Amino acid sequence: MRACHHMPYGASLLPHGGAVFRLWAPAEVDMDLLVHGADGGSQAHPARPDALGWREVIVPDAVTGTRYQWRVHGQAGLVPVPDPASRSNPEGIDGPSEVTDPLAFEWDEGWRGLPWHDAVMYELHVGTFTPEGTYQAAMARLPYLAEVGITCIQLMPQAAFPGRFGWGYDGVLHFAPHAAYGRPDELKALVQAAHRLGMMVMLDVVYNHFGPEGNFLPL
Repeated sequence: MRACHHMPYGASLLPHGGAVFRLWAPAEVDMDLLVHGADGGSQAHPARPDALGWREVIVPDAVTGTRYQWRVHGQAGLVPVPDPASRSNPEGIDGPSEVTDPLAFEWDEGWRGLPWHDAVMYELHVGTFTPEGTYQAAMARLPYLAEVGITCIQLMPQAAFPGRFGWGYDGVLHFAPHAAYGRPDELKALVQAAHRLGMMVMLDVVYNHFGPEGNFLPL
């Protein structure tokens, strides 16, 4: 089974090739979509808002793995920023965002969760659960949790945050897993591995604030 959460913003691959990039930025500022090529060069695509403030750019040659940034023309000059709806920011919160293909991951079919009265919860911090601090390393230790009777894992916040280490409560890219932990498909693999061991997975999320570092929304 393959699944994709469709969003009105962010980068989405198109059925016949290329990708569409959408951002809601109604402020009266000029913006470009800056697409980085594999050769190190970049190409700027003007992005003017429509009547409702949406900016949309279609890039015919964009593929999975294409790196991009939105660039704001402001008082401080040209400021490149990550996509607020980035699904992947492999170089951290200050680096370019990456086009991903959510349909590339194949989920098992049939998982329906467990009744709440069967939930024995374990709060798991990916960065400290193993010496490596990654999704792959955490996945290797899941059988231990199952053996001791854990039936529900609560992952502490996964949204990308500043630096390598942290609690995750200062996340600024709420759709992109913290790059130091691993790639989006590795997070999916961790969830699927837990399901295969009979464990539910919950996400601890922070919706009421952004971290101060890497919060580019005021631009």
